[in-house]
Formats: sequence, C-alpha cells, structure tokens
Amino acid sequence: MMELRPYQDEARLAVEAQWREGNKKTLLVLVTGGGKTIIFAKIIEDLVTNGERVLVLAHRGELLEQAADKIKAATGLGCSVEKAEQTCLGEWYRVVVGSVQSLQRPARLEKFPTDYFDAIVVDEAHHALADGYQRILEHFDGARVLGVTATPDRGDMRNLGQYFDSLAYEYTLPRAIREGYLCPIKAMTIPLKLDISGVGMSAGDYNAGGLGSALEPYLDMIAAEMAQQCKNRKTVVFLPLIATAQKMRDALISHGLRACEVNGQSPDRAQILEDFEKGKYDVLCNAMLLTEGWDCPCVDCIVVLRPTKIRSLYCQMVGRGTRLHPGKDHLLLLDFLWHTERHELCHPAHLICESPEVAEQMTINLERVTEASDIMEAEKQAASDVIAQREEALAKELSAMRSRKRKLVDPLQFEMSIQAEDLSGYVPAFGWEMSPPTEKQVQALEKMGIFPDDIECAGKAAKLLDRLAARRQAGLTTPKQIRFLEGKGFKNVGTWEFDAARRLIDRIAANRWIVPGEINPETYKPDVRRLEA
Repeated sequence: MMELRPYQDEARLAVEAQWREGNKKTLLVLVTGGGKTIIFAKIIEDLVTNGERVLVLAHRGELLEQAADKIKAATGLGCSVEKAEQTCLGEWYRVVVGSVQSLQRPARLEKFPTDYFDAIVVDEAHHALADGYQRILEHFDGARVLGVTATPDRGDMRNLGQYFDSLAYEYTLPRAIREGYLCPIKAMTIPLKLDISGVGMSAGDYNAGGLGSALEPYLDMIAAEMAQQCKNRKTVVFLPLIATAQKMRDALISHGLRACEVNGQSPDRAQILEDFEKGKYDVLCNAMLLTEGWDCPCVDCIVVLRPTKIRSLYCQMVGRGTRLHPGKDHLLLLDFLWHTERHELCHPAHLICESPEVAEQMTINLERVTEASDIMEAEKQAASDVIAQREEALAKELSAMRSRKRKLVDPLQFEMSIQAEDLSGYVPAFGWEMSPPTEKQVQALEKMGIFPDDIECAGKAAKLLDRLAARRQAGLTTPKQIRFLEGKGFKNVGTWEFDAARRLIDRIAANRWIVPGEINPETYKPDVRRLEA
C-alpha cells in the first residue's frame, strides 16, 4: 500500500472536511505529476471503509484503466467497470470506474437508482461542465462530488465555480518544485519567428487545422534548431495535427535525431511508447495524444508546437516532463516566438505566474536572454520588475492615498507594500466569493487596520483576513505601521518585521514625529527582514 506525501494527506483531509461542512461538490486542484489519482484513491478507500459506493468518471478508456490500476495499487480495492458491454450492476465491488460516453446514455442511466452511488470522482474535472458529464451528475444528484484537475486558469475556475461549491485544496507547480516533488524547469526562447497571425479560432482556442498549415513551412528550421538544443535529451513534441506530427518526425530524422510519431490510430502505439522510454528513440512527436494519462518520468525536454491560449492545456503538455527521474536535474522547455495579433498565448511564465502583468514581463525578459533560464528565478525577477514599474506608475495614486485623512490603510497600498500578487490579481470563482463582504468581515478588516470600502467581494475579504492573520503570526508589520511609515516616505514596509517597524516608529516619536536627519526614507532598510508571509 502506498503512503501519502504530506501535501497529499493534507488534500485528502481537506476534501473530506469540505464534505462534512456541507459543500457537496468540491474541487481538488493539483499540478500535473502531483499524484492526484493516489489522493482520490485514498479518499475512495475512506468512503468504502464507511460502506459507501463510489463512481470514478473519465472520458477515455486508458484513463479508466489507469485509475483502476492505481486504486488497486494504492488501496488494494478492486474496481468494477461500466463501459461498452461491461457493467457493474450485479457485482459486489464498491468502486466503479465508468466511461462517460457509455454511462451518459439515457437507457443505461435508467438502470441505476438515483441513490446508487454515494460519491462521484470526476477525473480531469475541467470536462465536468460538458453535457454528458452533467447528465450523469444530475441523475445521481444526491451524491457528493469530487472534481480533480490540474492547475486551471482563471477562466476555467470561474466556469467550474458554476457547478462546484468550493475549492478544497490546491497544490501548485512552484510549491511542488520547492518541496522537491517535481523537477526544476528551465525555459529557453528560440528566436525563430513563427507566423500564426492568420490562424482562426475554434471552441475558444487556435484552430488545429489552421495551425498545421501555418507550421509546415517552418518544420525544417524547427528541426534544425532542435538538433542543436535537444542532443542527449528525451524530448516530447506536441503538434496540432497527425499529418504535421508525421512531417515533423521526418524533418527531425533528416537532421540526425532518432524520432518517432504516435497517434490514436497507431496499431503499435504501446510498442512505440515502450521503445521511446527504453531509448530506441530520442524524440516522440504526437498530435495532442499524450496530454493526459501518459507518464514517462525520463522525459527531460518539452517542445510545444501547438500554441494555445488555454493555460490548463499548456500545463498538461509541460507536465509530461516535470516528474523526477535519476540523473535528471531539470526539464528544458523550448518556447518559440509565435507571431500573432492575439496577446493571450501561453508561455512558460503562465506555468507559475499568478499575475498577468508578471507573466507578460517574464515573457519579455526571457526573450532577451540567449540561455535557458530557471523559471522560478525568472518569475522573481519579473515580479521585482513589475513592482518597480507599478510603484512608479502608481506613485501619484499612492501619494493621494497616504495623504488621506483617515486612520485605515487602502487595500491597494497594503497589497503593493507586502508585494501580494495573489491579492492584487484575485478573481472570485465560487458563488459565496462573489457576494459582497459580510458585516463581520468588514468589522474585522477595520479592526485590523484596512479600509474596507474598496473591497468588492467576500472572497477578497476572506483572503485579506487570512493574510493579515498569517502576518500577525509571523511577526510582520501591521497595516497601521505600513500606513504611518510609508506616509513618511519609507518603501515596502510590508516586507519588514513588526519589531523593526516598531523600533523605527519609536525613534520618530522621540524626535517629535519627524524622521531623524541621519535616516533617508528612500534608501532605508531595517536590519532584519522576513520577505515571506
């Protein structure tokens, strides 16, 4: 039986807590490679121990088989199958893996009592809003639901918030890398300008057929560049069409790389994947077949030649290379210069940046360097650059805020001072988050020194209160200290320790509330600082 990592156990407990609190439909957001199947397998084990029956929904046969295998490996529980001619009815297993395509059919659903399942797990939950999934979920409307997905973008979260009641737990890529569960990523911008400005849109993303046609003139140049950058690496290339993937394979072979191609119609698909993993091939080309349900930890280079504006899809592609493997110290991510009039295209920055401003600055910074850059370090630099730009652009606004005759701190000033990108870029997703702040929240914010009138929703108020409590626990500056000292011209007081700010305020007070002449607020830094809270 598998033992959970600390964050996996946290996730399990968080999901079960949401259900106990009455949030019947909750989300688990876990970075690709974080072990989502192991987590929901353990949750299923807890449910079965209580005598409950559980359905696991997926949209592809391979995902069902993998879920059943991992549930068996992690818990020892066997699974029934509800797919095509196979049915779970009449079997004694309390866990069922079900195909959405089969189970959504009315004639099949009618065979099940509406209370047949006590809980439903939706693997790849970003599909949960599709008609087929909704038909099944509505039929078993009394069941608790767990949706599991890789890191979604804000649009996905808003959409998922139409169905799910809450976000139980989120485990991000930066945290996974910091804690050593996924490998570091180095991104390299390839100065080969690929013109996709004429490609149309379909279902909210770039049209695959148009992308294939636009890419073909560049395949040989891309192959030549890859021959330089991908030597001695296990590389996976994502392309928009099967025909494009096959032409890419041929171009790579002509440049001396051992390349292969796999697609959904490949009769020897399993053999090709096995040969790639064992080292017969260096490069594996595919037309989006491998975005879900395929693990090959030795992959240490990803080339995305299927540009997308959908962050969750981009994360899934890159996630094929983030798993740990002996001898693998980082993943190389090649990022080409796509020429397009649209600005929402995903780049390496979108893997880790919460703020669109920071992502844009990080993309610009990466385009200026000629070597592979660690994305965590690049994000820090971009965040610093954006803060500097914001401080300059918002100087007048902040100056006006600081001079207002009120005792409380404007939320914007507080967020800027503590460098909180997650607060300044916050977008509510669930129903309760979108509602106005409660009277209790407003009173608590005022008591802690924040002017609440500019806080438009309960979700933002909750995040601010959580951050304020964490800062107090960590011994960092209060909003009132920030307001006073920044009113005197000091910078980023939100990154200081409480005691350092208190000592400085005491010095100013002893000097008749005038900053001592030997102190320059523009350059002053306290002796000790904590930069995280």
